[in-house]
Amino acid sequence: MTKVLKNSWALFLGMSFIMMAYGFQGSLLGVRAVQEEFSLTATGFMMSGYFVGYFIGAATIPNIISRVGHIRVFAAFASLASLVILIHSILVHPFIWFILRFLTGVSMVCIYTVAESWLNDRSSNKNRGSVLSIYMVILYGSIGIGMFLLNFSTPKNFQPFILISVITSIALIPILLTKKKPPTFKRIKAMKLNELYEASPFGMVSSLLYGAVQSALFTLLAVYATGMNFTILEISIVTFLLAISGAIAQFPVGKISDIYDRRKVIVISTFGAAIFCLLTILVSRQMYLPDGLATSKTWFYIFFILFSFCSLPMFSLILAHTNDYISKDKFVAAGAGLQFVFGLGAMSGPFLCSIFMDLVGQNGFFIFCCFFHSLIGFYGIYRMRIRQSIDNPDSQFVAMPQTITPAGIELNPTTEPIEEPKKEY
Repeated sequence: MTKVLKNSWALFLGMSFIMMAYGFQGSLLGVRAVQEEFSLTATGFMMSGYFVGYFIGAATIPNIISRVGHIRVFAAFASLASLVILIHSILVHPFIWFILRFLTGVSMVCIYTVAESWLNDRSSNKNRGSVLSIYMVILYGSIGIGMFLLNFSTPKNFQPFILISVITSIALIPILLTKKKPPTFKRIKAMKLNELYEASPFGMVSSLLYGAVQSALFTLLAVYATGMNFTILEISIVTFLLAISGAIAQFPVGKISDIYDRRKVIVISTFGAAIFCLLTILVSRQMYLPDGLATSKTWFYIFFILFSFCSLPMFSLILAHTNDYISKDKFVAAGAGLQFVFGLGAMSGPFLCSIFMDLVGQNGFFIFCCFFHSLIGFYGIYRMRIRQSIDNPDSQFVAMPQTITPAGIELNPTTEPIEEPKKEY
């Protein structure tokens, strides 16, 4: 692991700054939207722009990288992300922010694709599992740290937007100054949706539904907390807990899924998330009242952490379950297909969740999460009655971030062996 860090420190350092800015930006825009009195549906629509851009960018960016090259594409889109966040502070309107979020989504999927293909190209079969683990820890850890930057200045000021731009620009320095040769980019084709559904109906459907949950979680949690009259520090804490507790949970939950029937683990986890959503609603009571009148947030934090433990490992569980029903040589293609389906669900998540919140109040956020997690659970029970589980020795749980691209999925040590790099870096 020390060798991995030594050889890839520039890329890991650059990505840590990128994800710090990304985590800060999501919370900042959510809080600012509430302060600007955007309607909930307008906020949800605006936030969904990121996932529309991410989805479209995932299909088009590989062609651009193939023609232009990694370094130029990375520099161009990281610069675009740095520029776009500044425009948020100048032009404050839901529709304009939707377009800006769209551009951010395109930029981020480009950054992920370049970083993960670079790591994949420089990894060997002996260390790619370690590379993926370090990469995931850096992603979630940096997002968590970025959440606390919300305390830097009030979201109504322009300084937080400048800080995000500065951090994003800093990320370019270690990556663009590296002497290492950029990788030879190869496109990875996703499995056709009909083939993916035939291989694992539960994997495909649950990926679609979970995409809606996960996108709403990371975009509207700060909106929920602001609406419940949380302080800026408390908003930072709750968003930090989401990122960190979910990342930590990946490993124990994954280990359990390798021992027992993976579908049962998914069903139990998703129903657990739904139950903790309901408990979170129950203990929220009068949290929104001013100091001295508000009820304690302690139980809210506890149940929210437990919800994150159950919810955030879901994508990795779904990917591992899908791999249970296919051969090893199709693992990466199936993962790319699941990411495509996940993206379809993610585009609708923030907007649908905002409708729930508009209809029933702030706790519509957790009602939305409860509803979609329950749908996954009930469909899982239905599939368990129709199809027997299969013991596939090639398939095992590997913790992965939801932002993973096909190039990153190839870092999964259970996939087909990759060619040894000609030169370590």
